[in-house]
Amino acid sequence: MFDFALNNAWLIPLLPALAFGIITLFTKKMIKLSASISIGAILISFVLSVILGIELIGQGDTFLEHPYKAVVTWFSMPGLSIEVGTLIDNISVMMLLVVTFITSLVQIYSLGYMRGDPGLARFFAYVSLFAASMLGLVIAPNLLIMFVFWELVGLCSYLLIGFWYGKISASAAAKKAFITCRAGDFGLLLGIILLQINFGTLDLQQLSVMIPNFTQYTGLTAVGLTVIAIILFLGPMAKSGQFPFHVWLPDAMEGPTPVSALIHAATMVVAGVYLVGRILTLFITLPSALLFVAIIGAFTALFAATIAITQTEMKKILAYSTISQLGYMMLALGAASLTASMFHLMTHAFFKALLFLGAGCVLHAMHNEASIWKYGGLRKYMPVTYWTFLIGCLAIAGIFPFAGFFSKDLIMEVTFAASSLSGHAHGPFPVAYTVLFLMAALTAFLTAFYMFRMFFICFHGELRSKEVQPHEAPKVMTVPLIILGIFSIISGWVGWPGLGEGQAFGYFVRLGEFQVMEANWLLIILSTLLALFGIGLAALFYWKKSFSPQAVIERVPFLYKLSYNKYYIDEFYLWIIHNIIDKCGWLLWKFDIYVIDGIVNGFGKMAQWGGAVMRKVQTGQLQHYALIFFMGIVLMLLLLSFTGVHSPAIGLMGGAK
Repeated sequence: MFDFALNNAWLIPLLPALAFGIITLFTKKMIKLSASISIGAILISFVLSVILGIELIGQGDTFLEHPYKAVVTWFSMPGLSIEVGTLIDNISVMMLLVVTFITSLVQIYSLGYMRGDPGLARFFAYVSLFAASMLGLVIAPNLLIMFVFWELVGLCSYLLIGFWYGKISASAAAKKAFITCRAGDFGLLLGIILLQINFGTLDLQQLSVMIPNFTQYTGLTAVGLTVIAIILFLGPMAKSGQFPFHVWLPDAMEGPTPVSALIHAATMVVAGVYLVGRILTLFITLPSALLFVAIIGAFTALFAATIAITQTEMKKILAYSTISQLGYMMLALGAASLTASMFHLMTHAFFKALLFLGAGCVLHAMHNEASIWKYGGLRKYMPVTYWTFLIGCLAIAGIFPFAGFFSKDLIMEVTFAASSLSGHAHGPFPVAYTVLFLMAALTAFLTAFYMFRMFFICFHGELRSKEVQPHEAPKVMTVPLIILGIFSIISGWVGWPGLGEGQAFGYFVRLGEFQVMEANWLLIILSTLLALFGIGLAALFYWKKSFSPQAVIERVPFLYKLSYNKYYIDEFYLWIIHNIIDKCGWLLWKFDIYVIDGIVNGFGKMAQWGGAVMRKVQTGQLQHYALIFFMGIVLMLLLLSFTGVHSPAIGLMGGAK
């Protein structure tokens, strides 16, 4: 069975791709059939992924040391050979499991949330293509094929964010996401080209061997390769919402809530983290590039957390929490820990999908009322949503024994290990990592605070809106919440030190030389206390109301406005667009009209003039041709006479020889 699943791993992305094709071409008017085809395809992909995962663990070191690669040559030319196929290893199997599992639950949930929508068949077609694109990216054997699926993921996000295209804000958000990601993708494509030029290959396995010894294979210096690494990193920065490319992600909430859950939990944004993880050897080889990744990650995590504490829309708060958690994942990669990053990617997928789908249940009950200040007391009306949402909040806050506790603690540990505080840091920048560790600790406190601020406002107290009567969502929506709630509790335990050989998950996604660290109880206690302090402070302000949030706002109105308006980053970008890019665009338009078009039109006019002249010569009259022939001979004689050149052919000016 394992051989079948392994040899046919290409079916995992192909099945949802076929579902997309069938729905688009044949069943788009049959909503129930379209939904069944889409859900059935992703469930079969999930089963195949489970088979791969079970057998992979059973293979142990043999498979870890010899990943399965099946490729055929797509095209080949001197200096460039591109292969298509699959690369199945421990990390790709983990991602296959996460993507297919989350997508399956989201699609089942969508049967209830999207019921009655006239575009439901189109929705399932887009989601199927989205899943296929992400799954294809996961098993791609080289960077070029990854880039192809990377762009397909971007296209699908555009289609799904703007799914309700009749809504102006949704169309604008889709365009914003697409354009922002394209800006980063330019850097990614340029980085890929530069790697191909210098290393002669884009194969992931070959690059992992060649990059640590790059001086033997290329003429690059460390500085040159660092520049290439940072240019390439621009793509993951944009896709994963890292500062300053984060602006598209909160606006992506204009799409249906199931889309938000997919984008934020299992597809799109985690693609950037996964790609950096795939080529982490490049950054580990270059300490400066690695530090750059860590700085971007830590700053993004803290920056987004400071914005989330003042937002008033449920999905916007969750969006900024996603940006913050993606920053944590990048920080782990910047601390040279693939395990910590992938571990948090997995646990985050469960509790973030849970939180977004829970938010969808709330919006469903509140008739799409966005402001959390219109909620309150929802615990009485929506008990299943309440308890599952509480699990998600505890998980993201990092409270034991929930999933986020284990993965976030591991990120804190690897960052601490790289800092000067550890006393035995191996990297060249221990002081810098000390600052990053402190930023991560502060982010942990803020995460607990803003998540439970939202939780207490929404689910405790009294209902503030008198216009609606909330109700629990149907079972097709609440059952996925329960399943995700269970995984938000148990999934973290696979990485707990002491669970057998190699500490389970750390052994599963380890780098070749990676050794799982022993639990640092001091850090565990510190991170737990920070989370509890954040929860307690939120309870005092928004549940027990012992303190007044308004009084704090009045004390620091500037800071509040700065956070609430997201540091005016969007306004700054708009100012640049209107005052610089638009004006430059006007100048470029004039240059195009008068210079570029002038040159092109000039060549056209020259051709017209030449044609007009030649048309007078080519009259078709024999006497004209004879006259031209005679004049040509006379001209040649005159030329020979005045230049003194002797012609051996006709013996002029001196006779024949």
